[in-house]
Amino acid sequence: MDFKLVSDITIEGHNYSDLEDVTKAKVHIVTLRLGDEFIELIEYLNIQGKPILSDSQSNDLCFQHLTILVSDMDRAYAHLRSFPIEPISVAPQTIPPENEASSGVRAFKFKDPDGHDLELIWFLPDKGKDKWRQNSHSLFLGIDHSAIAVSHTEQSLHFYCDLLGMQIDSRSLKWRATQTRLDNLLGAKVRITALQPVEDGVGIELLDYILPGKGRPIPSDWKSCDIASVQIELVANDIELLVDKLRLNQIPIVDSSFSNKQGYLIKDPDGHTILLIAE
Repeated sequence: MDFKLVSDITIEGHNYSDLEDVTKAKVHIVTLRLGDEFIELIEYLNIQGKPILSDSQSNDLCFQHLTILVSDMDRAYAHLRSFPIEPISVAPQTIPPENEASSGVRAFKFKDPDGHDLELIWFLPDKGKDKWRQNSHSLFLGIDHSAIAVSHTEQSLHFYCDLLGMQIDSRSLKWRATQTRLDNLLGAKVRITALQPVEDGVGIELLDYILPGKGRPIPSDWKSCDIASVQIELVANDIELLVDKLRLNQIPIVDSSFSNKQGYLIKDPDGHTILLIAE
């Protein structure tokens, strides 16, 4: 997918262990870049984490996927099929005209070798961020958003917008056969709220499943060493003020220094993990 290696480091010591609540962790972290966005692949070298449940579905509250923007869906799909991927979607799906916010958008969902959910997405010229139209010479352009399943949209909006300062970009309702084929979930009907940070960055989509209803919650004993664990990293320009605000709202916070960063680990109302770092 044209990700470029940025760094390859190993961390061990109490600071990172305290932050991630994992005793005596020795962690291999590979940072990759696609366009302007980054992902970190984290392998715990001395701890065997729990695997992703093989029967997990997109309405399970532990669901979280990463969405990669492509300039040509047919070429990107053909490229993926040259590898032994595990598909979720039947094939690339086109959002129908009745869904104004996403009409004409094409998407395909699949899993990586560890079972993490991924999505390819292609936008019409009038959809998505301006930068996707300015940089269309590559097949894989960058990371548009991370989508998470939530139990209550308004509860999540209070956390992400009122407390963390993100902004609502769009709202839509997706259902019928297209959504069923995209999610491989019978009768799928989902309320989607797209959020964006105040400044440029990866968005967050809230997936509130109306049908077939809410799935399994995030297990309370999940730790960052478990393969299913995914965390979003948010950069704050006044992190101490933000942390004070979160504490006033009784949000549990773990703080520690690691790899020359000051980090604060928090969880959203459904247990999705957020790592706050200073700008």
